[in-house]
Amino acid sequence: MDRLADAAARVGSDSPLVALTAARDLADAAAEAMQQAVDWARAAGRSWREIGDVLGTTRQAAFQRFGHPVDPRTGAPMSTQVAAGAADRAVAILADMTEGRWEEARRDFNAQMSQRLDAGRLADGWVRMASLVGAYEGMGEPFAHRVADHTVVEIPLRFEAGEATGRVIFDEDGKVAGLWLRP
Repeated sequence: MDRLADAAARVGSDSPLVALTAARDLADAAAEAMQQAVDWARAAGRSWREIGDVLGTTRQAAFQRFGHPVDPRTGAPMSTQVAAGAADRAVAILADMTEGRWEEARRDFNAQMSQRLDAGRLADGWVRMASLVGAYEGMGEPFAHRVADHTVVEIPLRFEAGEATGRVIFDEDGKVAGLWLRP
């Protein structure tokens, strides 16, 4: 809590960079406090549904963000660390797609993805999306999280007549193992 108070005091600084650093520190401290509160609620026997309700999300989303999954194969805690740079790489892939650079979008595909999704099929998928929600307008902030042995990056996409989510899945080798566009 002292960290929160210190960061909050610096937000009002006369220097924009000091204020920005303080805001980042405040966000980090708040995230840490949120994790501790969720862990305490779970230790007190509260369900993921109750926690999700308080956070305004689903129980699954609350678990994915704050849970401590255990690998049923080994009984060991699963890693929650996302691959470094995954969010930026996912944004680059979707940016290539928005510009019609189909081969560039495929450059980091693993062997299975390369075999299943050539440049033509990738372009066809983008055309299907445009037929559902219109012309592409922009993307929001990526959200990277861990799912089992993969890093999953979800990116909100804005189109003229609706929204969609781009999902890029990276395998343990950092290669693209999955790519979806969902309206």
